[in-house]
Amino acid sequence: MPNPRIFLSAGEASGDAYGAAIITALRQQQSAAHFFGLGGIQMEAAGQQRIVRAEDVAHMGITEVIRHAPFIYRQYRKLVAGIKAERPDVAVLIDFPDVNFRLAKNLHRLGVPVVWFVSPQLWAWKRSRLRWVQERVSRMLVIFPFEETFYRNRGVDATFVGHPLAAAAAPPALSRVDYAACYGLDPERTWIALLPGSRWKEIRSNLPALHELAISDLFSASAAYTTFDGGNTTAPRDPTAYTRYEFLLPVASTIQPQALRDYISTLDAEHLRYFGATEHDPNLPRPRLTLVPDAREALHHARASVVASGTATVLAAIVGNPFVVVYRVSALTFALAKKLVEYPPELPAPHDSDGNAPVGMVNLIAGKRIVPELLQSRFTAANVANALGPLLTDSPERAAQMDALEQVRTKLRSDGSPIAHVVETVLSLMRPA
Repeated sequence: MPNPRIFLSAGEASGDAYGAAIITALRQQQSAAHFFGLGGIQMEAAGQQRIVRAEDVAHMGITEVIRHAPFIYRQYRKLVAGIKAERPDVAVLIDFPDVNFRLAKNLHRLGVPVVWFVSPQLWAWKRSRLRWVQERVSRMLVIFPFEETFYRNRGVDATFVGHPLAAAAAPPALSRVDYAACYGLDPERTWIALLPGSRWKEIRSNLPALHELAISDLFSASAAYTTFDGGNTTAPRDPTAYTRYEFLLPVASTIQPQALRDYISTLDAEHLRYFGATEHDPNLPRPRLTLVPDAREALHHARASVVASGTATVLAAIVGNPFVVVYRVSALTFALAKKLVEYPPELPAPHDSDGNAPVGMVNLIAGKRIVPELLQSRFTAANVANALGPLLTDSPERAAQMDALEQVRTKLRSDGSPIAHVVETVLSLMRPA
């Protein structure tokens, strides 16, 4: 088709990376194609005309979306206007259901074929939206094996294409020594990767406890076992352990590095005051927390990691890095999610002692809890330290998790490249000129 117009919509860091790969692959076969829509900086670099920037609308959680609703609605109207003006030949929607479901309605009304890549988690909640998928989506291309069965059992044309991260699992080029030299790290220390999320709301919710974990070794091992609400827990088995660690903090493409540095400086000051120190003391060392640009590299070189629930947990599993899942949202968001989440029969999901269903994707794929999950009030620096400790040594817990992660990696692979499957589907659905 000469000069095809292709609409793409992705609102998160992972979707931005997938969207950029799709644009790059499509351009190889359709050099005159025009790409436009919602995307991040990677999609823009690949050639997308961004009507709306992903970093402006990447809010999360029920209460958070409500608070930002007027602004998000204005951005949504800009996207709809762009669709009506351009009349795309095909649309690719990548995850981000709160916006993409509504875009799919407008696209369907205009007769535009819709390819949805990376399924919204309708198998967990909001199952009433299945009707929207059936009505508005031409092809559903899913990246988790259980999703194909779930959708096909409910009359949706769905295909498991494999996970993009599993299809690109080559190890980083830099050796540990070169990586240490590049980022000013001490190669003799144990490195721990901290992945608090790709959106600012996630970072503000998840990073403070992880920062507390990182800063605690400046004062005493017991500091990591003291929570900010004044509650004390058991003393660490190894009082000198925290003097041996450095922490790697990958910066998502949706986050400005300087803004993250400024936020970390604020946490430094708050936590130093909490521990009775003066932030302007020139002799006081700062936590060994280093910002790095690539999560895969950080996970490859780290001994273990702490990962916010989301796409990054799958990346950690694919890299083979033992980790702990953490997450915190508003109390209202968590209470509503706990009430509404109900997994289908196709998805075994054992609850924990608090009655929480698993949220970590690796645990859902495995059908059992292979990775510790610390959610809401359980997510403290003390609990993270306790859960992380066995993964830092050659322990039975570390060996068992690594074996289980290998089985997850096997389940995430499919024949061919997931991006190639998307491109093939897009080309097959383009409307004739």
